[in-house]
This record gives sequence, structure tokens and C-alpha cells, in this order.
Amino acid sequence: MAKFKNANPSSSSTSISDKTFTSLGNLIKLLPTGTVFIFQFLNPVLTNYGHCSPVNKVLTSTLIGLCGFSCAFSCFTDSYKGGDGLVHYGIVTVNGLWPSSGSDSDLSKYKLRIGDFVHAFFSVIVFAVLSLLDSNTVQCFYPSFEATEKVLLMVLPPVIGAVSGLAFMVFPNTRHGIGYPSSTDSSD
Repeated sequence: MAKFKNANPSSSSTSISDKTFTSLGNLIKLLPTGTVFIFQFLNPVLTNYGHCSPVNKVLTSTLIGLCGFSCAFSCFTDSYKGGDGLVHYGIVTVNGLWPSSGSDSDLSKYKLRIGDFVHAFFSVIVFAVLSLLDSNTVQCFYPSFEATEKVLLMVLPPVIGAVSGLAFMVFPNTRHGIGYPSSTDSSD
């Protein structure tokens, strides 16, 4: 009969949390792409394919709000490779990354910047345009809009995309959010 060593509980919980962050990061790595995927997956069901009851409207509004928050929040996360060789995650603050307890790295270089707010704002705007002009959302919340404002529905997404792309070029993002591999101990 084979004997098994008892696993160290702290290492298994670390492994589970690492896997959780990595899985979450894989989903939101290309935000707002991951968020848009979740929205596109759940929106038809929650809007009842555009035929909404009041409950459907509340559920869809909640989904849009949570996905919008996800777009903004991801712009304020970063990761770094610590002295222990592990990737650590944190929320960007004016003083550096939080939580940063027990770190042997200088996390003050990960301070909050104007570009973080620009990225958050435009990520939310891009998501809002995509979600609020989705055909199921339009049919659910403002059904007459689709027939009367067809030109706006066709023109607004590319215009917002171009303006956002320009803003992202002016303020390039150097953050390695949750799930991004950090190759060095810097915020490059």
C-alpha cells in the first residue's frame, strides 16, 4: 500500500488562489474583450432576446453595471514578480500597489497615474457603447430607437472606437493587471 505525505495546507491554498487569479486573469486579460464576452454571452438570456419584463430590465441593468465596473477596475490593477519569484497582484494607489505587505520590492513605482483614469474612462465608454447599442438591449429598453436612429447606431461605435484608440495611443498602458505575466520587477 502506498503512503501519501500530507500536503502542506498553506501551499495548497496558495496554489488554489494562484489558479483562481490566473483563471480570472485569463478571462479579463484583454479587457474589455473578456467583459464583452461575458456580456454577449449573458445578455440574450437576461433580456429574453429583447422581450423584457421588469425583472429582465433589472437583471440586464445589473449586468451592464457590473461589466462596466469590471472594465474600470481592471485599469487600476497591476502585478509584479517579487523577490520570491512569484507574481503578486495589487490595486494601484497614490502610494504604490496595495496590498503590498511583506514585499521586498519597491512598489512605490506602481503609483496611480493620469493614464489609468483615461484608460478606465475610455474602457467604460467603449463598453457602454457596445452594450447599450446591442440589439437585445435596444429592443429591451428603448425599442423605438432602433427604427428612428439607425444612422446613429451604425456611426457611433466606429467613432467612439477611433477616439478611444487615439486616447490609448496618447496614454499607453503599461500595467500588468490580474493574470498578466510580469517578466520583470518593474512596471515597464
